[in-house]
Formats: sequence, structure tokens, C-alpha cells
Amino acid sequence: MSKAYPVVTITGPRQSGKTTLAKHLFGKLPYHSFENPDTRLLAESDPRGFLNQFDKGAVLDEIQHVPLLLSYLQQMVDERKKELLFILTGSNQFSLLNTISQSLAGRTAILKLLPLSLEEIPSVKQLPTDEIMYRGFYPAIHADGLNPTKAYRNYYETYLERDMRQIIQIRELSLFQKFIRICAGRTANLYNASAMAAETGVSVKTIQSWTSILEASYVIMRLQPYHENINKRLIKSPKLYFYDVGLATYLLGIEEPQQLIRDPLRGALFENMVIMEFVKRRLNQGLDPNLFFYRDSHHFEIDLIQKKGNDLVPYEIKSAQTFHPSFLNGLNRFKKLFTKRVPEMVLIYDGEQQTSIQDVQLLNFRNL
Repeated sequence: MSKAYPVVTITGPRQSGKTTLAKHLFGKLPYHSFENPDTRLLAESDPRGFLNQFDKGAVLDEIQHVPLLLSYLQQMVDERKKELLFILTGSNQFSLLNTISQSLAGRTAILKLLPLSLEEIPSVKQLPTDEIMYRGFYPAIHADGLNPTKAYRNYYETYLERDMRQIIQIRELSLFQKFIRICAGRTANLYNASAMAAETGVSVKTIQSWTSILEASYVIMRLQPYHENINKRLIKSPKLYFYDVGLATYLLGIEEPQQLIRDPLRGALFENMVIMEFVKRRLNQGLDPNLFFYRDSHHFEIDLIQKKGNDLVPYEIKSAQTFHPSFLNGLNRFKKLFTKRVPEMVLIYDGEQQTSIQDVQLLNFRNL
């Protein structure tokens, strides 16, 4: 993207590695972080002078703190496009992307960086599945050997609550904390704002607003249902997932991997982890996820659908280590519904047996 655009914007959740990546790839460019109050003040008081000090561009971290700068950057890029390369990072897409779409439309590539994928931390593949889910995929936990429960507690209190205080009235903070834990309890389930409102004790409108904030902060994602009719697809209920399974595990009060074995939500957390691997793969290629789930009026459901042109590739996700023939029922039924549009079918599970059975490929999630 940096070869095609004068500005590349890297957005994603806090602590996902945006700064590390930008410094690693563009270490020769000057680096400035707007988390630093002095740097922020300097840029706000004299934006033109601040930008003019960069002859070839710069890495500007947490750009959402100085949105004013983007208008001046637009002018600078238009005048000297071929000489410059600016790498922008930001962790709140709510404010950041809105400002960028107004100021840098057509001038910037926007990439989303989620926490690490399994491929990026191969040593983790050797761990038991419950340990993998408990640890989650935030870089610091793996790089610094942090205790996941303490790390996610600090992450939650330091970043999430700080960001929320800027948006949500303080008197609602305790209700918001309740809401985010309710979200964790509904991982891999249909999103129902009315039910969540009744459970939290706030209005449906408030739940919808809070959901948007969590999505903008890269905490949760809503996976949309697949439907041939796009209008119908938009009005059907999506499913709720967390961008990081470790954070969801923490919010459910799980403090050690052994607790996951008997937890009723273990299967949902496993599904969450697998689906995020698909999302990361697409985003890491600079593509939209283009992923769906399938559910009809009879409650027949397929966990994940990948759309490839006119073809549909269905994936069933099971946390079991032992294969059972009933795991294939849904996939075979789906193939009958979309006869000539299903080139392959995949069962992702935790078992060692990797083969093809009845046109279905069995795959251990570690080998995605």
C-alpha cells in the first residue's frame, strides 16, 4: 500500500502492535506520538509548521488526538504527493475513520491490524486448546510472558474504560460494564438488542449506541447472516463475536485454563477464536472479511460461509477432539440447498484426524 498511496492509515484495537509494525517497516521515517501531550500541543498550535519539518514524511501515532492535522496533511500531500509517505495509526475508528474519510478521501489506504494470528505465534500451536483461548492473542502477553488474567484486567481498566469515559457519561459506566460482560456471555450467539436492554436495565437505543462504540473500539464484531436477497440480509440478526477470545474469556470470569474445560461457553469461545483467524487473514491481505453465517427460518445454521465470487464455502466449527459423523449433517444439507455453488466443505475441529469424509475436509484449527 505504501508504494501506491502517499498516506497509509493503520487502525485497530489498542495494543495490537500498530506502532511496533509501523516502526519496524518504516524505521527511517521520523516518529511522533500524539499520546505525548507536548507533541499534541505543538501540532495543534502550529499544524502547518509541524508538518513542514518532514521532508519525506513521518510515522504519526494515535492521529485521532489531532484531527485538525489531517486537513493540513491533505493540502501538503496534494502539493508534494510523490515525495512523501505518511504512516498514520489510530485505535479509535469511530472518530478516526470519520475524519479521514472527509480529509484524505482517495489519498490514503486504510488497513486494520487485529491482535496476532496463530501463524504469527507458532509456538502457541503446541499448547493445549484451553491454554490458547485463555491467553488470547495480544502481542504483549506472548512477548513479555504476562499473566493473561492480570494483563486483560489492566487492559480493560486502562484502555477500555478510559476510552469509554470520553464517550459515555460517568453515571452510566457501571451499567456499561455490566453490558460488556453480557456481550461476553452471548459470544457466538445472535445479537438481540431488546433482550440485552432488558438484562442491562437501559433502553434499546442505548444498547445500540454502546454496541457501536464497542465495534468502533475493536472490542466486538457482528458477523452478518448470508441471504441471497441483500435487503433481507440487512434486516436479519447478526451474531456477536469478540475480536480477541482472551478478552472474552477474562470478561466471563475465567482465571485459569482448567476452568474452560467445564465452562458451558467453551464451544462458543472456540468458535469465536476460529472465526477471528479467518477475519485476520482477510484483513492482513488488505481485504474486507467477506464472511457470513447461514441461518434459515427453521433454525438450520452453518457457522461460517466464505463467499468466493458466486461460490459459497461452508465451514462447521466444533470444539470436540473426536470426530462424529453427525458433524457432517449440516454441511451436507447446505450443499443440497446450494447444489452447484459449493466447491468444497470444511469441518474445523480440535481432533488429530485430518482427511476427507463424504466430500468434507476435516481440519484441525491449528492448521487453518
